[in-house]
Amino acid sequence: MGIGIRGKSQQQDAKNRLPKLLETIRQSVPASDAKHMEWLQFARKWAELIHLLCQQPSSVEKAQEDTGDLKSLVDTAFTDWVTKRYAGLINLPPVPPVMLHHLPRFLAREMCDNDCSRIAFVVIDGLAMDQWLIVRDVLQSRQTGLRFRETAVFAWAPSLTSVSRQAAFSGKPPIFFPNSIQTTDKESDLWTQFWADNGLGSSEVVYVKGLGDAMSDTLLADIARPKVRVAGMVVDKVDRIMHGMEMGTAGMHNQVRQWAMAPFLGDLLEALCDNGFLVYLTSDHGNIEARGCGRPSEGCVADVRGERVRIYPDATLRSNVKAHFPAALEWDITGLPENYFPLMAPPRQAFIRKDEKTVCHGGLSVEELIVPLVKVERKRK
Repeated sequence: MGIGIRGKSQQQDAKNRLPKLLETIRQSVPASDAKHMEWLQFARKWAELIHLLCQQPSSVEKAQEDTGDLKSLVDTAFTDWVTKRYAGLINLPPVPPVMLHHLPRFLAREMCDNDCSRIAFVVIDGLAMDQWLIVRDVLQSRQTGLRFRETAVFAWAPSLTSVSRQAAFSGKPPIFFPNSIQTTDKESDLWTQFWADNGLGSSEVVYVKGLGDAMSDTLLADIARPKVRVAGMVVDKVDRIMHGMEMGTAGMHNQVRQWAMAPFLGDLLEALCDNGFLVYLTSDHGNIEARGCGRPSEGCVADVRGERVRIYPDATLRSNVKAHFPAALEWDITGLPENYFPLMAPPRQAFIRKDEKTVCHGGLSVEELIVPLVKVERKRK
């Protein structure tokens, strides 16, 4: 009788649901030969588990201990699957999209097949799947006229902004933008070039970044311009929250909820829908709470000194550092530029001072590498 019945409080509902969800997840961890859709579906259940754990502040610490072995099981299974199967995702057809660089071609197909005149592509930098659940709940309570159709896609590995977000806006694997892989300064050009190749002029394409605090008159004017057919937007507030976070995953959830309750995101989505845009929302990577395993003493040899990943210009330099971190993973995959050699930190660990905690990204966990893809549209009256 209790199935589907709302309890007296959200905390009690979460407490009752947690053990059942844990059991479901234990039984549904995909095998090493699983299809990619199995991991995309699993990631949504995994996000629900993280969401539930953070809804119970009084028992989070105990729950984290209880799920420690499950996290190890999932991390091992996913890392094993990614090292064997990830490369095969790159050249899959863009419909349905499986990776972030498929999305521009998917959007172009949407415009043609559905006779859609305007499309908006909103990338919330750093938004993990579990944090999307918080944002969604807030939006559903405040923007009651909007409907959300949720799926998921794979980010690029290493799950860094300069790699994964550029792939999302360029519509190409990172091997095609080697000169800008350390920065996002060329993102606007890559976005405009993609749509130029698909027959749109520069006056029909908009790219805006640095969003997340308040709707500006300039942004509203860009959305309202009649000539604009495609709008690319970067909301970086969640990423800024993450890089200043000292309270772990639970702190991230609290801060993301507070941000979602502010008017910006709801107002942005409403404005886009009011102006006739079909809206797709995604993220370039997620984030994870990690514990320090030590900081490499490498001098200036690393091109990127990330917390979850270090990038080296030479395989030998990378191997020398790995010798001091045997559990780290040398990541070599088709689609990355030459002279780009990532070294991934061990599961749920970071290249920071030993035993120090942080929230970061760049690695291969489910939380970092599988991100939400959401179609936002008006409910039909």
